[in-house]
Amino acid sequence: MGSSLKNGNGFVSEINVTPFVDVMLVLLIIFMVATPMMSQGIDVDLPQTNQVDSLLTETDQMVLTVRRDGKIFLDEYGIDDIADLEGYLKTLVKEKNKGLFLQADKNVAYGLVVEVMGHIKAAGIEKLGVVAEKPEPAGKTPSSKVK
Repeated sequence: MGSSLKNGNGFVSEINVTPFVDVMLVLLIIFMVATPMMSQGIDVDLPQTNQVDSLLTETDQMVLTVRRDGKIFLDEYGIDDIADLEGYLKTLVKEKNKGLFLQADKNVAYGLVVEVMGHIKAAGIEKLGVVAEKPEPAGKTPSSKVK
């Protein structure tokens, strides 16, 4: 009985990993190409001021964005109803002890920005940073926006 396996008449019990490695390499290449496309920032036309600090380099912070059309995002995640904003802020910012920055398009209605700031205060967040950009000197083209 044992001699039939030695003659090559039996089944081979080894796994062929070559197809598995091929599939994994293809998936790796697909994810390497697709990932940079998914992590694009939200397009916001920020107000300009001469006093701009580079606070967005911190890792323990989140950015609340209000776009020109009134849509609100917490980092890259859209918030459909402004009534839900307070709950998201409590869960994702206050409980995890993160900093919060507000970035609003300069053409957003003042009332909407005040309403968003009211929800931030109601969530118990005391420290809030406001994002702006430095104005370009006359005659130069605008640089890329903070995203």
